[in-house]
Amino acid sequence: MTTFYQQQVYRLRDSVYPKDYLTEKIIRSKRYMDSYFGESISLDDVCKEVSLSKFHFIRLFKKYYGVTPHQYLKNVRVAEAKKLLRAGVPVSQTCYSVGFSSLSTFSGFFKKTGGKAPFNFRRKKAILKK
Repeated sequence: MTTFYQQQVYRLRDSVYPKDYLTEKIIRSKRYMDSYFGESISLDDVCKEVSLSKFHFIRLFKKYYGVTPHQYLKNVRVAEAKKLLRAGVPVSQTCYSVGFSSLSTFSGFFKKTGGKAPFNFRRKKAILKK
């Protein structure tokens, strides 16, 4: 069963970069980031996992997914943080469990992408549950 994103990658593969082994490596890198987003993973870790150079990997990932690997990883972390905050997990615990190493970095990025500070997001969701 392929996901929507995998279907899009396969569609793009045919028109942009029709080398199957590279497409599989990029999909594998996305799965790796999806699986280990809560850990302190680096670009080197992901590149080692898929056996590509950093620059080639970044270029291919952006071509396939439209964002850099770093942007993608942060977006995955924020999406997971929203789930945790909706479940009532404290902001500081959420921050560290989704892979951010700094509460201020997490709060700033969360606000930038979600429009609200994590504390306000959590509080609003708690009020809606009542």
